[in-house]
Amino acid sequence: MKKIAIIGAGIVGSTAAYYLSKSDVEVTIFDEGIGQATKAAAGIICPWFSRRRHKAWYRLARFGADFYPELLRDLKEDGVATDFYDQSGALLLKSRPEYLEELHELAESRLVESPLIGSLSVQTLAEVQKRFPDLTGFDKGILASGAARVEGSQLTETLIKASGFTLLKEKAELKRLSDGTYRVNGQVFDSVILACGAWLPEILEPLGYQVDVSPQKGQLRDYYFDDLETGHNPVIIPEGEIDVIPFAGGKVSVGASHEKNMGFDLTVDESILVDFEEKASAFFPRLKEASHKNDRIGIRAYTSDFCPFIGEIPDLNGVYAVSGLGSSGLTTGPLLGKMLSQLVTNQTPDLSVSDYPIERYINQ
Repeated sequence: MKKIAIIGAGIVGSTAAYYLSKSDVEVTIFDEGIGQATKAAAGIICPWFSRRRHKAWYRLARFGADFYPELLRDLKEDGVATDFYDQSGALLLKSRPEYLEELHELAESRLVESPLIGSLSVQTLAEVQKRFPDLTGFDKGILASGAARVEGSQLTETLIKASGFTLLKEKAELKRLSDGTYRVNGQVFDSVILACGAWLPEILEPLGYQVDVSPQKGQLRDYYFDDLETGHNPVIIPEGEIDVIPFAGGKVSVGASHEKNMGFDLTVDESILVDFEEKASAFFPRLKEASHKNDRIGIRAYTSDFCPFIGEIPDLNGVYAVSGLGSSGLTTGPLLGKMLSQLVTNQTPDLSVSDYPIERYINQ
């Protein structure tokens, strides 16, 4: 039986593990459990308003969003709960009406290829308040009914548990052996999946590789309310860096920051979170009434051109990697994780990896 190591138990690694559980392979997962981007992700699945010009990136994001219903079906067939995902819709806000109109037209032009968008409608504040009565601070917004929110940490835990594979909470080191196999922390494997995000250089540089991946710090704050049910309220996407993401059980998340040149710093920067709270309170004043709060910090991976990559490491047969997902990790990560499971078992991946060439970012 083929033995496979997965280094990284975030959204990519956990999805790869889940789909590998459907093949005749033995898998061990390694994750130190520190700074994982998925744990501090805002969790919005709504790529259709993006104005990024990179066609391959948008294609990946579009198919990544489209992949969620398939993932949910697969989990439900296995008897696994999927309450980490809720198609609650998203409300896009812009300060100028012409910007709203432009994005409305852009999303409408994508409806044919992406029916998951659902219905698109321009709604007044009064109309939105019928669903989310505590909102204020805008005149109109675009509501995309098919947008969703995902609780990232719950999703990864669900996938790993459903896989049935062992998760070892330890820092991993990769060694290449003379017989073509690989050693990870004393165990020998035939193949290795590197799903360790911003920590990919730490794994590959000792093997003589240069890796175009850098860390980006993300902070967000969760607000909890004892008398508020927000489970099916739409996600709010204002201009700027913040998003307001309602979850079930009276939880509302605000974030997340995009902080470069901070390395792997995981300390709370109160000034950033207070600034976010002030900006978000303009739309949701009840934030200041929260009974308690919780901060989450994670480290995203990004490349110099802000595009992700996937494939086999050059001159490391049987070692595959994904990285550079940036802030779209929860949108693109599950699909990329499944694609890794396909590559490592010699199946044709759902999307062509040639559009996301690994050799552009990793070389000796």
